[in-house]
Amino acid sequence: MDVPKFLLADNTDYPNGIFIVHTEYPRFIINLENDEVEWLEEFSQEDRSELELEAENLIDAATAFYDREVHRYAD
Repeated sequence: MDVPKFLLADNTDYPNGIFIVHTEYPRFIINLENDEVEWLEEFSQEDRSELELEAENLIDAATAFYDREVHRYAD
């Protein structure tokens, strides 16, 4: 199955939550309501330092994806 890099998700148990799922390594879910990130990978200590450098770029890309999707729905 071909899965997009980002998925927009919601859940009625979290009515204010706006979730973006990043499906490629390193996989994560971010709740844009509060910027909380849940990593779906386990990382070694050396991976963590590299991840810290990349995390900001990944979260910015997830936010840009959401903005693009909202804009497309509004049109």
